[in-house]
Amino acid sequence: MTPDAFNALTSDAAEQELLAVCAAPRWAAQVAAGRPYASADALQDAAAAALTDADLDAATAGHPRIGDRVGSGASAREQAAVGSAGDDVRAALAAGNRAYEERFGHRYLVCASGRSAEDLLGTLHVRLGNDPATERDVALTELAAINRIRLGRLFG
Repeated sequence: MTPDAFNALTSDAAEQELLAVCAAPRWAAQVAAGRPYASADALQDAAAAALTDADLDAATAGHPRIGDRVGSGASAREQAAVGSAGDDVRAALAAGNRAYEERFGHRYLVCASGRSAEDLLGTLHVRLGNDPATERDVALTELAAINRIRLGRLFG
């Protein structure tokens, strides 16, 4: 899709396109309301600026857990390397996801593109040591990276 095509969408259609990138309705509405965008870079900048801590819970709820089997779409593509992980690594990811959700109250969110299951598991273990405020900041940074990649695919 080109920025001009995105700019020409109805507000509802633009929000739906954005919700496919990030499941946070407030963020999608704000980015859609900022149209028109002169370029994909301008849209990327606006999307990054619009993302706040208020979006994190809705966004993480829209992502499958790292290591869950997902059929298709962006998450499946981003977690492709996890699919070839051994049962021990997949079990450790499942246990780590449970521990993370108990500790922080939301799903473990990490930009998984191009990363191995073992790397994602190691990152999960490190992040379990964060205090809740630090972890929300880290998760929001990861969400911004995921959004940037997904917007790049949408407008690439």
